[in-house]
Amino acid sequence: MRTIKTALLGATLIAAGGAASADELSIICSADNALCEKLAMKFEEGHGVDVSMIRLSSGEAYAKIRAEARNPQTDVWWGGTGDPHLQAANDLLTAEYKSPMLAELLPWAVAQAETSGFRTVGVYSGALGWGYNTEILAKKGIAGPKCWADLLDDSLVGEISIADPNSSGTAYTALATLVQLMGEDEAFEYLLALGKNVTQYTKSGSAPVKAAARGESGVGIVFMHDAVKQAEAGFPIEVVAPCEGTGYEIGSMSLIDGSPNPEPAKVFYDWVLTPEAQNLMAETGSYQIPSNKGSTQPEAAPKLGDIKLIDYDFAEYGSSDRRRNLLARWDMEVGAAAN
Repeated sequence: MRTIKTALLGATLIAAGGAASADELSIICSADNALCEKLAMKFEEGHGVDVSMIRLSSGEAYAKIRAEARNPQTDVWWGGTGDPHLQAANDLLTAEYKSPMLAELLPWAVAQAETSGFRTVGVYSGALGWGYNTEILAKKGIAGPKCWADLLDDSLVGEISIADPNSSGTAYTALATLVQLMGEDEAFEYLLALGKNVTQYTKSGSAPVKAAARGESGVGIVFMHDAVKQAEAGFPIEVVAPCEGTGYEIGSMSLIDGSPNPEPAKVFYDWVLTPEAQNLMAETGSYQIPSNKGSTQPEAAPKLGDIKLIDYDFAEYGSSDRRRNLLARWDMEVGAAAN
């Protein structure tokens, strides 16, 4: 776990002692590390706030916030899939806040806020899929998988990488997507069959396609924008939206209930919903779809209108009981079979 402590800019001096004085802010960021760093730096530059930030996967972030519920150490949780943000809202770990920026957001971002009782909000969106290494599969004479069913082919034994849904919001979205596509029992049968082809269950949701880009595996199941990032960086990655249909995320942001610095947290919350802040995604090579109507969508970002999306039930699969039960079953059946 890397901690980023950026230098305080624009601090004032206390005349008596000459010590620096400024607001502080503690952030958990569950998005790409380069974007996390850029957001922290730009907010400090513009607001004179001393930002302390750590990068954690969505599942890890939820676990940390829950563990600290009696004595919160975090002010804002930014990014990561919406399901654990909704679970945190359901558990009353996050604070209700209606940002004045809500009127500028796209409908799916506002719907996320409404579903949570205004304890979270959508900051970006992206569809689930995968990226495969065209060179690796070509050398082995394997056709590029276009559908969920294709991933079960015997030719892909040892070639697939996917994250563990306990730590990764991406992998939980995949789990919930398959349950909604197939039915729960059928989805777990599929996941057990898929497990025979899986070479590793990673902690981070974006790690599988990074492994495919490096040639460590053939296929990485990830959000499509993470696969686009590797392709845009010059790696031989083909980006796929599954033919049967797929789920999607609403990357979210939440204020932590009882946080030590609630006022700077609200300032950050409002700022990060502006086009100015959301356009930093494209600048750092992140290809999600930003939630502000006035933001610039990266040209290479997957277009949700071109993808066969399921009617993902964020309320159900973001609820504490449903998420807890699905993860417990994954551990008992899929995780146990992998060990």
